[in-house]
Amino acid sequence: MTRKQKRLAIIGGGVGFLTLAVLLVMFAFSQAIAYFYVPSDLAKADVPPGTRIRLGGLVEAGSVKRGDGKTVTFTVTDTLGQIPVTYTGILPDLFREGQGVVTEGTFVADSSVFVADSVLAKHDETYMPKDVADRLKAQGVELSGKETVR
Repeated sequence: MTRKQKRLAIIGGGVGFLTLAVLLVMFAFSQAIAYFYVPSDLAKADVPPGTRIRLGGLVEAGSVKRGDGKTVTFTVTDTLGQIPVTYTGILPDLFREGQGVVTEGTFVADSSVFVADSVLAKHDETYMPKDVADRLKAQGVELSGKETVR
């Protein structure tokens, strides 16, 4: 093998290695992506059951019902749409009705119930996640102006 052939073999091997690394990273990211929706967006979107998404909005007043053990059902709303949510686990201490929430999970097949495996609640009186605030504003929901959007 000449020097030129050795050099081409090394460059070809390096390009092949980088291509494989990029493909593996892209595959890992595609498995970890969870798109963000508010309830009124879900009415327009066609999200197949089992697809992992984030659902954000406000916990509807009077909708929190505690079931057996750690199971809790509540409704997430953006004042234009509503989605019932079931969560089994310990809720954040700051979770309550009328407050902003972001849940992550999937829809059950043949059901409109969202099964969450994580629930995030706002952490102070005036905080609202930027995604939630932006989507609520885009839907025409008037915020009080006290919210700190981060």
